[in-house]
Amino acid sequence: MKRLFDVLFSFLGLVVLSPIFIISVFFVKLNSKGSVFFKQIRVGKNNQDFKIFKFRTMYLDSDRLGLITVGQNDSRITKTGYYLRKYKLDELPQLINVFIGNMSFVGPRPEVRKYVNLYTQKQKEVLSVKPGITDLASIEFRNENEILVTQSNPDQFYIDVIMPKKLEINLNYLKQRSFLKDFKIIIKTIFIVLK
Repeated sequence: MKRLFDVLFSFLGLVVLSPIFIISVFFVKLNSKGSVFFKQIRVGKNNQDFKIFKFRTMYLDSDRLGLITVGQNDSRITKTGYYLRKYKLDELPQLINVFIGNMSFVGPRPEVRKYVNLYTQKQKEVLSVKPGITDLASIEFRNENEILVTQSNPDQFYIDVIMPKKLEINLNYLKQRSFLKDFKIIIKTIFIVLK
């Protein structure tokens, strides 16, 4: 049921949102050099690596300067990237990931290997399901960038404080997940994005 929902609605999303894709592609190319898509290796179900798709919101090779984005005024973010991030439009290409099957609409957000390597055995249980475009942890920490910008060491603060809390939320989700709960999370996410 979940996979059928994912395939059907990711396909519909790609079709219906194609004008937004075209406009976003135009402005990403207009604003900076490089590929339209930012493809990054993330860790998915069963601890397997996969490439996640996003619209590129940073200048080329900016991820080499750090994996965490600190605030909306991070100097690595392009002008177009600022707006794509603000309205979560940079996440739209993940519909491709959902359609091909390495992501779902709802599930623990996929992390980069650097952080997954720090998981305890218990925390690795979040890797038993497909990662998602949205989850309860993302909703809870929707202002994560603003929190990190106030820290003297954002990366360490993420590892010590934010990441464990996110994993705790996702482990609780695994205990009570259902199609209805996933649907409620999607609606809540849409409401927050449009707010």
